[in-house]
Amino acid sequence: MAYSVKSKKSGKTYILHSQEVELAGGRKQRIYYFSGEEKKKYSIDALPAGYEVTENKRTGLPMLRKKKK
Repeated sequence: MAYSVKSKKSGKTYILHSQEVELAGGRKQRIYYFSGEEKKKYSIDALPAGYEVTENKRTGLPMLRKKKK
């Protein structure tokens, strides 16, 4: 089952996704993003190590950030 977060502001549920993308210089990088709909190919089951979920106070959208030490 995919990792999900419910927005405190809107009450909408968001699913966490991860994808490997290629940047303009040819370097590959893993990105994490939340979406309102689950995309089976990219959805993941758990938070990546060292990250935590925060919510944008203005929009209510969830975001990942690195945990503070």
